[in-house]
Amino acid sequence: MTEQHGNGDGHSGDSASDPERPVKRLDSVVIRFAGDSGDGMQLTGTEFTRTAALFGNDIATFPDFPSEIRAPAGSLAGVSGFQLQFSSNEIFTAGDEPEVLVAMNPAALRTNLPDLQRGGLLIVNSGAFKAKNLELAGYASNPLEDGSLSAYRVVPIDFGKHVSAALQGAGLSIKEVSRTQNFFALGLLFWLYGREPAREIESIRSKFTKNPEFGVANVKAFELKTQDDYEKIGGWLRKASDEQARLEVGRARGSKPLYALWKRVNEASFLTEDEKREAVGYGVR
Repeated sequence: MTEQHGNGDGHSGDSASDPERPVKRLDSVVIRFAGDSGDGMQLTGTEFTRTAALFGNDIATFPDFPSEIRAPAGSLAGVSGFQLQFSSNEIFTAGDEPEVLVAMNPAALRTNLPDLQRGGLLIVNSGAFKAKNLELAGYASNPLEDGSLSAYRVVPIDFGKHVSAALQGAGLSIKEVSRTQNFFALGLLFWLYGREPAREIESIRSKFTKNPEFGVANVKAFELKTQDDYEKIGGWLRKASDEQARLEVGRARGSKPLYALWKRVNEASFLTEDEKREAVGYGVR
């Protein structure tokens, strides 16, 4: 992860950018989302990738599906993941070691932690680290409490607690409320990397037109900001750089031959035709 400081073409200049925070410019970032097969990791990864493409970043992805069909929830065999690399330069792979890991439960942490870069950012859904889930993942003790994660920058956040509080009175079942946690995680990454949320909010709404109440709930989870959680993330940023900064990967302008860029974007099934034209446009400016 190469760093540069200051503002530039990558600055989006919007309210999501938190202009009070200095910008730490990065050439590229490798992120992995990991959780149960029903946690929406493929959707979460795809949505972040889509935003990166529209911002003008070069992208490469690697979806990782569960090793067993209908594996028990919380089991190692049921873990699903999505890794992406987004960059201001031309890239050819989804990256080797993720620099950021979002783990939705103990099983996701256990199966993916060995790949996380030493000193990497580990955002953990602490609310899922209950006795049953720890046992299913093969943990004898809670890794969030026993010091075994000291080599990483750990940000434990109880996703379920926050979305449950935000969606009280929404008329959703406990299961439906739980299913919004992936968008809460997505919102954290949008904040961390200064991504503009407006287009993503429209995308969420469009995906749930047949169940608009659930769409509204996912938007609330995505937009949810709690001072405590953002202070935790800001805390490791201050320790790492003596300042509270937002991280940003600038646009990749003209880094690819037009055909190669068009081919990469055209194969991105999650983009509409208009979005594909917009993403290619960044590469030839």
